[in-house]
Amino acid sequence: MATTTATVAETCAAGKRAARELARASTEAKNRALEATARLLEGRTAEILDANAADLADERAVDLTEALRDRLTLNEDRIGAMAEGARAIAALADPIGEELEHKDLASGLDLRKVRVPLGVVAVVYEARPNVTIDCAALTVKSGNAIVLRGSSYAERSNGALAAIVREALEEAGLSQDAVLLLPATASRDDLTELATQDGVVDLLIPRGGEGLKAALKGVATVPVMYAAAGNCHVYVHSDADLEMARRIAYNAKVQRPGVCNAAETLLVHAAIANRFLPDTLADLHAAGVELLGDERARELAGEVEVGAAGDADWGTEYLDLKMVVGVVDSLDEAVDHINSHGTSHSEAIVTSSEDAAGSFAAGVDAAVVYTNASTRFTDGFEFGMGAEIGNSTQKLHARGPIGLRELTTYKYVVRGNGQVRE
Repeated sequence: MATTTATVAETCAAGKRAARELARASTEAKNRALEATARLLEGRTAEILDANAADLADERAVDLTEALRDRLTLNEDRIGAMAEGARAIAALADPIGEELEHKDLASGLDLRKVRVPLGVVAVVYEARPNVTIDCAALTVKSGNAIVLRGSSYAERSNGALAAIVREALEEAGLSQDAVLLLPATASRDDLTELATQDGVVDLLIPRGGEGLKAALKGVATVPVMYAAAGNCHVYVHSDADLEMARRIAYNAKVQRPGVCNAAETLLVHAAIANRFLPDTLADLHAAGVELLGDERARELAGEVEVGAAGDADWGTEYLDLKMVVGVVDSLDEAVDHINSHGTSHSEAIVTSSEDAAGSFAAGVDAAVVYTNASTRFTDGFEFGMGAEIGNSTQKLHARGPIGLRELTTYKYVVRGNGQVRE
C-alpha cells in the first residue's frame, strides 16, 4: 500500500501536500469519494473478510481476550455499518466555509470568521479496523489529510480498508495521499517521529489506553487531542426505577464490554442497595461478568461471588466482562467517587428526580453525562455525526465524540476597499 518504504517524515510530507489540495476541493468531489468508498466496501466484502480472517488467525492474535478479539473482528454487518457511516457523512453538511461570524468594523472593513480544515491529522489506534474507515471518511469530508498508524494485530484488515479509500479518492479526482497508512510494524521510534512532525502534522489523536497517552505526553511536540481510556460509571440513585436501572447497568457492561463507553463501575445508593443489588448482580454474573465490590456490596450479593475490590480496581478500564460495584450514602459521594476515579468520558445516573439529575450533570466532570440511559450511546454515529475519530476526554479544543466540526479550526477573512491604519 502507500507507505511500505517511505519514512514517517516522507509520509507526513506527502499528507501535507494532499491536505493543501483537499482544502480547496468541492463538497461534491469529497462526497463522490465517500460514496465510492461505501460502494467499494460493499463490493469487496469478501476480500476484506479474508484479510480480517488472516489477522484473527495470526499467532499474534492468539492471546487476545475475547473482548479484544471482538474489537478486531469484522463481519458483513460491521462492513455494512462502515459503508452506512461513509454515506451518512457524505449526507452531512460540509463544515468547510461555514460562516461563524460576520460583522462590519468601524474602519469599514468587512470581517468574516469562517471554518477551515486543520490540515494533516494523524491517528494512532488500537486493533479496531472500522476506525480506519471512520477516520478516513471524517477527514476527507472535513478537508483534512490523514496519516493512520494502526495496530499490528489488524495489519491486513487496515491495509485492505485504506486501499479502498485511496482508490475512491482517485476515482473522485482527489489525491490518494489524503489517506496514508504507516506500516503496522512501526517502532516506538517511529511513533516518536510521528509525534514530533512540527509544522507538518497539525493534530495527533491517540486512541488507546493510559499507557499510550503517557508515552505520547513525554515526547509529543505537535498538538495532541487524547481519545483515551473510558472508566465509565452507572450510579443508581435512591429514587431510581429499579427495573430501568437493572436494564441500564446490564447493557452498559454487557452489550459490548471491549469498548471505551462500556461501564466499568456500578455505584448504588445505600437506601435501595438491598432491593437492587441481589437481582442485578445475579444478572451480571449469569452473563459471565467477574464482579468485585466493596464490603457493603459483597454483603448484599447473596449467592453471587463478588471478590474484594482493591484501591486500584476503582480506577481500572477493564475492557472486558469485569465490573466493580460500590455502595454510597449520597449523590455527592457518588459524584466525588466518579471525579476521583473516572476518566472524564461518559457517566450515567438513574433517577426519577430532576433535581438529582441536574446536580449529577453539574457536578460530574465528564464529556458526556446521561440521565436514565446507558453510557453505550457515546458514539459519533449515535450522536448524528456519521462516525467519530474517537472520544476526547480533555477540554481543548474539543470534548466528547470527535466528528467533522471537531476536525476544523477557523480563520478571519477580511475585505476592504483601500483602508490603511492611521
